[in-house]
Amino acid sequence: MNPESDFIKTVFGLKLKQQRQKKNWSLQDLAVKTGLSKSYLNEIENGKKYPKHDKIIQLSDALNCTFDDLVSTKLDKSLAPFNEILQSDFFKEVPLELFGINKNNLISIISDAPKKVTAFINALIEISQNYNLGKERFYFAVLRSFQELYDNYFPDIEEKVNLFTQENQLYIDKNLKAEALENILMEKFSYQIQSEDFDQYGTLDNLRSLFVPEKKLLLLNKKLEKDQKTFILAKEIAFNVLDLRVRPNTYSWLDFGSFEEILNNFYASYFAGALLISKDPVIEKTSDFFKQNKWEPTNFENLINSFTNSPETFYYRLTNILSAEMGIKDLFYLCLVKKKDSDKIQILKELHLNHQQAPHANAMHEHYCKRWIAVKNLHHLKENETLTDAQISHYKDQGISYLVISTSQKNPFSDGSNRSYCLGILLNPQTIKKISFIKSPSLKTINVGVTCESCSIPDCEVRQAPPVRLEKEHFNLSMKNAIEKIRKEF
Repeated sequence: MNPESDFIKTVFGLKLKQQRQKKNWSLQDLAVKTGLSKSYLNEIENGKKYPKHDKIIQLSDALNCTFDDLVSTKLDKSLAPFNEILQSDFFKEVPLELFGINKNNLISIISDAPKKVTAFINALIEISQNYNLGKERFYFAVLRSFQELYDNYFPDIEEKVNLFTQENQLYIDKNLKAEALENILMEKFSYQIQSEDFDQYGTLDNLRSLFVPEKKLLLLNKKLEKDQKTFILAKEIAFNVLDLRVRPNTYSWLDFGSFEEILNNFYASYFAGALLISKDPVIEKTSDFFKQNKWEPTNFENLINSFTNSPETFYYRLTNILSAEMGIKDLFYLCLVKKKDSDKIQILKELHLNHQQAPHANAMHEHYCKRWIAVKNLHHLKENETLTDAQISHYKDQGISYLVISTSQKNPFSDGSNRSYCLGILLNPQTIKKISFIKSPSLKTINVGVTCESCSIPDCEVRQAPPVRLEKEHFNLSMKNAIEKIRKEF
């Protein structure tokens, strides 16, 4: 069924339900007055069926409205905000079924309380405008929520990776040759692959790869390092093995036309990470690492290096494994960047498993806490250095603490910017039992905030801005207390 037909059926169903509710009739009441079955009327109201001409006349006569009142696609004031949503094919672009939401149930909610839902949608629109929430950021927020819902672990993809490695007799370790993956792409999927000097194309000098689908041609930037090239090849294999037809054709710059592209890009990246870093060895070696009694940065660096030369790939792979396979369910992952000749820190990627953790991205241009180990690493990082460290970050205002491990390095594919990858594990009785080096003297506990503007740490030596948001909260609280005092006196 095409989107236009879906739209017409949905609008008709909404209008029919509105007319019925105006008369305070149940579906059974309408069925009795029209001679149409209750189940048939329910399917019409839920946008599944569109009645024939004679049935519409029966409905309009029973409801004492005109034929045009029901068939017109023009929505009245109470439903007007949904016109753009329905016509933009919102339900197709953001697959609600990923979250267990049935489209028909959502339509039912809309029609049951149109004014309240309208007000809610208008509030969301205003918030998105005030905080510059564009379509792309909205899509990525939806994707993160989807990942968090499933603990960022997808066993069906893990199984397909296992089958693929067995069928192609691949031995997976950090020495996996890019040439082996190139051969698979060329022989099994009829790819052409060639290296290209993207510098000559100006703004494309930082583009890592470009896929030309009509020629099955994969162009790889000559500046790629071994691990970057191997990941891109693994990702191209994923698009084919998982049969992901709707996909982006560039990496790492992405221009998405739909949510499906973002979702399929994630699936392909997940497959690539699982292909390059096998699950069982990660579980075994990470468990051994957690059993060590002393925190030593070199031990964690050795753990990374036993699987890959890319800390980013390893950190992210841990988010797949720790929650689902090792029972460490409260964690976060952040990727931070500091550009050359700038003190500004940005969060490029974030993931929070089990619930929204304390350190999270802020879209209001506030200053991230310089006491974060990932931020300290970025400021201390020297040229061509990889720096790993850890601390226990205590968020005094929330009363919670995390073990945070971070690795920083110069981004090898940029104009001198540095990146920090960090993994935070909430300290609770379960995780403390699993991580032996928690009480290591080499692991310092540091009071931290999220941003300076919301932090209550007094006399902070690295504060970059006054706690204006916190001061406003305190002002509001003092006003409430004063008002309550006046009320008691009178």
